[in-house]
Amino acid sequence: MGPAPPSGARSLAGAMRDTLRAGLQHSFTYRVPETKLVAALFPEASEFQAMPRVFATGYLVGLVEWTCVQALNPHLDWPREQSVGTRVDLSHAAPTPPGNDVTVEVELTAIDGRRLSFRVSARDDAAVICEGTHERFVIDAEKFNARLAPRVRA
Repeated sequence: MGPAPPSGARSLAGAMRDTLRAGLQHSFTYRVPETKLVAALFPEASEFQAMPRVFATGYLVGLVEWTCVQALNPHLDWPREQSVGTRVDLSHAAPTPPGNDVTVEVELTAIDGRRLSFRVSARDDAAVICEGTHERFVIDAEKFNARLAPRVRA
């Protein structure tokens, strides 16, 4: 599962299930609704309101993350262990109108301690719309939220 953490460092690597291995694959199909178009990304942005009625890149990124989370959760001690996105490198090569299905396929390509790397792609009814990589990091949700608490504004 990758190298051991530095001496004295607490790692979740031992808590992740042995079934979490490079080569893990998962796919997810999602029908694009009106609420996931460019105009919905930031409704207050007048610039977005004038743009084409297509699946927004921001929502595509979220869909890729969701698919990776679905792939990982059976192999984590969910919900104590969760994963957060730390890097996204995706193309968005073709527009998808509302009502079309987008199928995302992900493959876990590397595990380095708690850092997980994925190769991802997505296609709609007409074309490959996305290819790239995504990185996630396994966290202890309670400790993560405790570190976040001082930064939350009331």
